Amino acid sequence: MSVKFGIDRLLADAELRRPLEGKRIALVAHPASVTGNLTHSLDALIAAGLNVTSAFGPQHGLKGDKQDNMVETEDELDPVYNIPVFSLYGEVRRPSGQMMSTADVFLFDLQDLGCRIYTFVTTLLYLLEAAHGTGKEVWVLDRPNPAGRPIEGTLLVPGQESFVGAGPMPMRHGLTLGEMGRWFIQHFKLDVPYRVIEMQGWQPDGPGFGWPESRIWINPSPNAANVNMARAYAGTVMLEGATLSEGRGTTRPLEVLFGAPDLDAKAVLAEMQRLAPHWLDGCALRECWFTPTFHKHAGVLCNGLMIHAEGSVYDHHAFRPWRLQGLAFKAIRRLYPDYELWRDFAYEYEFERLAIDVINGGPALRDWVDDAAAQPGDLEARAAPDEAAWAEAVKPLLLY
Repeated sequence: MSVKFGIDRLLADAELRRPLEGKRIALVAHPASVTGNLTHSLDALIAAGLNVTSAFGPQHGLKGDKQDNMVETEDELDPVYNIPVFSLYGEVRRPSGQMMSTADVFLFDLQDLGCRIYTFVTTLLYLLEAAHGTGKEVWVLDRPNPAGRPIEGTLLVPGQESFVGAGPMPMRHGLTLGEMGRWFIQHFKLDVPYRVIEMQGWQPDGPGFGWPESRIWINPSPNAANVNMARAYAGTVMLEGATLSEGRGTTRPLEVLFGAPDLDAKAVLAEMQRLAPHWLDGCALRECWFTPTFHKHAGVLCNGLMIHAEGSVYDHHAFRPWRLQGLAFKAIRRLYPDYELWRDFAYEYEFERLAIDVINGGPALRDWVDDAAAQPGDLEARAAPDEAAWAEAVKPLLLY
């Protein structure tokens, strides 16, 4: 059976649309917000006769043209429909009262990657919080989690919240955004008329392991180029807090475990295999060379390891990208004890904490990497109970 996403079900079923009649509607969308025939959701909803009075763009913008973190998008007027397009990654990240006043129902139609740090998760929370107690409705037009159901990583530590850490969830959360909205409402005790337009036929453990093979992949952000990236991202995103290249400035960003001009990738791989061989399961790692055209190490030849979480080498339930990336850091630290590994710069509007700690929702992973005596079992002992607790907490909220 072919999979129908939330937007497709809403457009196909007049009964689902009936509660929207006579109401002003806002759409939260980006370039991957398309129907099964690749019509953008904004065009499709207006063509269906709905009264869309505003639109919102998250990080990277409604058009998805902004390349990097902390590159902001301005508000604008849509040139075709003459409605305001508000940026939730510009002057504000939380919708203002004036923005909220432009609609009665907010349709949230963003393609996610299933990772806590991917900011669309936080944008959903901020919209729900802005709607709290106002009577404004929020509907999530649900889409797949392309990383599937596996859960991985330590829970964000209270007090470590940020735009890349909405709450005490693990790095790889295993939920769709429709399900995540249910958790936000329960966890933060929000008073919002909330509805999920569920997908039809989505099987997270079926062919594609999260991403239906029948659907075309469209980048939800500029560096999310394919399903391999979506699977690896819960690990490789940590490179944003390191001095190592994550492959930005190449055609395969965030699909490498690292790249640097002054590291021996084969030696790092051998050390990883020595330290925790089972953490390398589920994928293939291949030595690679690249010269970034921009960003870290621009114009300099880098040696690295490419992740292949795809094809016949991929084992969905064995692949653990967060552990894999942590292990790469650990191996580098052991081989190069004085290597300047952690990047000290402003990250997602956090100026005090180290970026790697902001990304991980606390210092646990960095402390483990930097502690010469710490073994893989120590990180496992820290993460496994958190993963089990999250799985138990969200079990009643799953829709598929």
